[in-house]
Amino acid sequence: MRIPYFVRRGLAALGLAATAVACTSATSNAAPTAAPHPALWRVADKDTTIYLFGTIHLLPKNYQWRTPKIDQALQQSNGLVVETIVDQKNIAPFQAAFAQLAISPGQPPLTARVPVDKQGVLLTAVKASGVPIEAFNRMETWAAAFTLLGTQFKSIGLEGEDGVETTLRDNFTAAGKPIGQLETNSEQLGFFDRLPEQAQRDLLLSAIEDPAAARTEFNGMLASWIRGDVNGMARSFNEEMEHSPALKDALLVQRNRNWAGWVERRMAQPGTVFVAVGAGHLAGPDSVVAMLQKRGLRVSRVQ
Repeated sequence: MRIPYFVRRGLAALGLAATAVACTSATSNAAPTAAPHPALWRVADKDTTIYLFGTIHLLPKNYQWRTPKIDQALQQSNGLVVETIVDQKNIAPFQAAFAQLAISPGQPPLTARVPVDKQGVLLTAVKASGVPIEAFNRMETWAAAFTLLGTQFKSIGLEGEDGVETTLRDNFTAAGKPIGQLETNSEQLGFFDRLPEQAQRDLLLSAIEDPAAARTEFNGMLASWIRGDVNGMARSFNEEMEHSPALKDALLVQRNRNWAGWVERRMAQPGTVFVAVGAGHLAGPDSVVAMLQKRGLRVSRVQ
């Protein structure tokens, strides 16, 4: 079963707020090998336009992804809507939401939540994080995994500050345009908090895997995203998630259904909105795009 492979990549490409724990000052030499062409859609009627843009929440420093068509859509938009708002300049609300869900009494020692042959690797990862093992022992498994994933993301040169959502929020704030969210921090983290324990332990195992393997996996996903290869993104996420119906339903299907409903309702209001969500939500048969098309809305590929 390759659930850990999906979940680690999913944190970056499903745009989950949990990747806020990975905000770092690392650097990377990664760069697009060709002109950027990430996928962009438009849902429109006579007086309303909603742009749908699939994002990568964590990116290497100075990674180039903007295009003239994206910039045009941004300029035309009266507001921005993201999955959830995590303000790196005021991280306290996110930290409070995380702490409220992350700590539960009666947790087994963290080492007891991985196979015996992984305990040494786990303890090495804990030491690298700088967080005392006693603190990890009090965390629910998903929360411990997120904390360790922050160290892993840092080791492969990924930054929250260079992620797409952060850049877009800065742009709209500077322009004095409103920014909204589809989910609160607590709602988004709650999807993980409600996962079965075994799925949480799969996530923990993914957080302590070899950083070199993590870099290879991420680079492959990033290559599909930057060239707008929606089919490649769909294969990466949907096929992996078939191995875990619980993860697929909690992290993808339920949320996509909620967001498709939001877009449908928003079409009743005139104006132009730019919606930026993790790229994994806009690819495949269970995507927001596919759900909107099934509802009879006009969805066209802009880029």
